[in-house]
Amino acid sequence: MKQTRRTMCAAAILVVSLVAAINLALPALTTALHPTQSQLIWIVDAYVLTFACLLIPAGAAGDRLGAKGIMLTGLAIFATGSIAATLTQHPTPLIAARALSGAGAAMIMPASLSITVAAHPPNQRARAIGIWSAATGAAGIIGNIGGGLIIQYLPWQALFAIPALIALLLAATIAHLTPRQPHRQATIDPIGTLLLILGCLTLIYAIIEGPETGWTSTPVLSAFATATTLLTSFVLHQLRTPHPLLDPRLFTRPQLRAGTLGVSVLFFGLFALFFVNARFLQETHGFSPVVTGIAILPLVIPMIALSGRPTPPTPAIIGGLTAVITGLAWLAWATTQPYPLYALGLALMGTGMGLALPALSTKIITGLPTEQAGLGSGLNSAARELGSAVGIAIMGTALATSGLRAGFLIVALCVTAGAAPVIHALSKARSGSLGVGL
Repeated sequence: MKQTRRTMCAAAILVVSLVAAINLALPALTTALHPTQSQLIWIVDAYVLTFACLLIPAGAAGDRLGAKGIMLTGLAIFATGSIAATLTQHPTPLIAARALSGAGAAMIMPASLSITVAAHPPNQRARAIGIWSAATGAAGIIGNIGGGLIIQYLPWQALFAIPALIALLLAATIAHLTPRQPHRQATIDPIGTLLLILGCLTLIYAIIEGPETGWTSTPVLSAFATATTLLTSFVLHQLRTPHPLLDPRLFTRPQLRAGTLGVSVLFFGLFALFFVNARFLQETHGFSPVVTGIAILPLVIPMIALSGRPTPPTPAIIGGLTAVITGLAWLAWATTQPYPLYALGLALMGTGMGLALPALSTKIITGLPTEQAGLGSGLNSAARELGSAVGIAIMGTALATSGLRAGFLIVALCVTAGAAPVIHALSKARSGSLGVGL
């Protein structure tokens, strides 16, 4: 049981850490490949967006076909994309390789949580989910430190070659040690999947291209209109089809609604920070890549410490969201201050993540029946990655148009707006909902 949990946490850490690690390579990639600002954002977001868009169907596929098989397939695709990234000499094929790796990551992430949940008896699942959540929350910091070491001492291609090797080693371990999971009756909705993927792609395209092309330009307005049409069509299709990929009526459950939106809001703020943190510390404070990776530790230490403490879920979530908002506002002020004051903002954000994330993830998984474990895992991961993708896009566009300080303030306002419906849903949730005891 412990061996399975550790292996699944390692697989999840691998795919999440690469989201953060790429940010440390942006200066090197800019020098080597000369991407435009839009291409630079797509180098980051192609992975995250593909990852996010495929998580829910990948989770359902794990329920239907077996999580172990989906996990091994995902590791193979992830490794293939990573190897392809090492061979690129131009931004466009690098973006395509990143997208392929993201597709593999989408298969790995929900399968890792589904296998973890299945490996534990019901009375230990909250603890297992909390440990998995803490590991994936810390993965961004692991990516920062590991990425910093790689960029400092190795060519940028090593940032993709080393994860490919790790993925292949994990695949061999899982094939040998992890038991197969039972198949369940789950539907892979091809029409719903296509509508969801296309809707998310066009939405993020509009957000990324807005500053460069113009928010009122025909391509951007057309993309927003298309995204609205596609996502509305997805919801209508899910309401009509007898076997929906993700029935929107599930979100009438306050616990599930609070968990999903809350996780998305937290990762929106966290990965908006990751997108600018490495470049800011290197360019403004003159830190090396290694020191930049270490400088994120004020965020990770409280995150790990607090994730290991049993906390009543509602106070933990509200307190955590408040700490993240406060941390973002503090960082906006601290961009012109010495690093120790900037580090205090990081510590506030780490405190918020450590308090709120395990409780929110548990609300998602326990908000669905056991036979929908894969779907719940996919939904939890999709909330993370969609929040991350939009956070990166919003911070990237704010940085290009308004500067770093305004970017932090805009992200803080967005997190505040997202926190309000989370708190409202918590107030409606049934009293005595499951807490998190690690």
